[in-house]
Amino acid sequence: MRIAVALLLVSALTAPTQVCTLYCDTRDPSLAHQETFPVGTKVLNGRQVRLHVDEADGMAWASIDNGVLNDSVWLDRSWDGGKTWDGLLGKAAIPGSWTGTRTLMFNMYDPSHHRRGVVRACGDAQGVGCTEWAYTNVCDQFCDGRDAGSAAGDTQPVPAATLNGRRFSLHVDNTGMAWTAVAGGRAGDEVWLDRSWDAGASWPDGSSLGRTTNSRTAMYATRDPRGWLYGGAVRACGRAVEGQNGSCTAWARPAADPVSAATEALAADYDPATGWWPSSWWNSAVALTTLTDSLARTGNTGLRWMIDRTFTVNRGTFPAGQRGSDPIEGDFRSRAIDDTAWWGLAWLNAYDLTRDRRYLDEAVVIADYVGGYWDTGTCGGGVWWDRERTYKNAVTNGLWVRLTAALHNRLPGDTAWLARARTAWTWLDHSGMINSSGLVNDGLTSSCANNGGTVWSYNQGLAIGGAVELWRATGDTSVLDRARTLAGAAVTSPALTRNGILTESCEPNCDDNAKQFKGVFARYFGEFARATGSYQDYARRQAEAAWSTRDSLNRLGLRWSGQAPNPQDWRTQASALAALLW
Repeated sequence: MRIAVALLLVSALTAPTQVCTLYCDTRDPSLAHQETFPVGTKVLNGRQVRLHVDEADGMAWASIDNGVLNDSVWLDRSWDGGKTWDGLLGKAAIPGSWTGTRTLMFNMYDPSHHRRGVVRACGDAQGVGCTEWAYTNVCDQFCDGRDAGSAAGDTQPVPAATLNGRRFSLHVDNTGMAWTAVAGGRAGDEVWLDRSWDAGASWPDGSSLGRTTNSRTAMYATRDPRGWLYGGAVRACGRAVEGQNGSCTAWARPAADPVSAATEALAADYDPATGWWPSSWWNSAVALTTLTDSLARTGNTGLRWMIDRTFTVNRGTFPAGQRGSDPIEGDFRSRAIDDTAWWGLAWLNAYDLTRDRRYLDEAVVIADYVGGYWDTGTCGGGVWWDRERTYKNAVTNGLWVRLTAALHNRLPGDTAWLARARTAWTWLDHSGMINSSGLVNDGLTSSCANNGGTVWSYNQGLAIGGAVELWRATGDTSVLDRARTLAGAAVTSPALTRNGILTESCEPNCDDNAKQFKGVFARYFGEFARATGSYQDYARRQAEAAWSTRDSLNRLGLRWSGQAPNPQDWRTQASALAALLW
């Protein structure tokens, strides 16, 4: 069969918005990484209409064979389980004497906007016909529709909903499958489950799942790895036979254990299309570091693709405004030297997990760039915070100590990075930024004195983390003793700890940067606690406090004290997750 591809230009008034995930709509099928046929062929007046799927890339296309001139084929894509759809996607007609044609490829999923699609192939050959919709069921470890009698455990994450003496309860098992059950019901009562991919804001493809007059529904998955959809929220609903009104529980996500639950909620906010957590550049580096720590701790391999995706998409250049106010100049570099260094640590962590040499090599490239801003001509040393060389501060130099020592510990036979790490630590420790109370102020004045700036938790944490990594490299106990002093100051000073809980001075009104500071502290303080056995009760208390802030969707708040208001977003999520991982 000879194949031609032709697109039908649809009116701009009716054309659906282009979807981009790993690739954008209208990709050439010759670039597909695989080809499967998830539903049967539709035979239409002797023509064969097929749906083709590249599961690796989440894209589909349609073809028609055994056709004649002007027979046509297209894709339909639905975001509500097939109730309504965007039709005529990529419509192509057979030209000339050819006997077949195909469409271009279109995405089946839109995780950037928390939408799960289903697709079908359709043709017009003296009559219109379509295949069945593909992937109407979500499959994780198990697929939608599994008998609740097969549940691996049973927890009820939220209180039951009540209506006319009935109790409609939400149940989840250890594999993330969910179902609804009714107690105190009567014949004719109905129960069902709703599922949402955007934290309960909408549920177009997950309404009334398993609706039945039995006492419980079948089970339904709460994550769809095929569609890069994580953190699905569910609620239990029911209706009494004697009325038309229904009642539903609150939305909830499964929580098999704190680390897995918090990680899943963080993954739900990741955007595969852009390969980061919109829209903070350095914060995404820290979030990726925390995600990688979680995967290493739990052994979860299902989210490792995010590491590669972040690397692949973001290694290039971006103009100002796409990844922040500064241009990104390739290899994660920008005029903000500290932002660049965060990515260096992220790729070292990725290397530790995957042993993929690309990440270690990238960390070296980043460190070479950061090291170019070490300057002994001002204040006797230290790395500048920015390309304009306006400020020497704690965060940039804490990062530099950690990065150089970590490179030495991962590059056999190295001496150069170790020398840099020793020099960097000596300079930081004697720069004056660490005050007489053992607390790290923000930076130095133009005359190289401590500027008395805010004691931020991440500066304290980076100094501890740099010292721990250098101690690993050298065995120098004096460096570890200095880390102990810094840790003790953090635990005892009201500048960082209030009523036993790590507290940022800006709470509850921290900006997007400061929302993530405590997680940096928690990561490196936890390393110190594990390495020495010191202050483990403190680290454990932070983990318990951070987890106590969660809501029914496992979202974790900024204020680990639990006080209101308690802002939540992916930055506070990553920060609290770091505490759970101590």
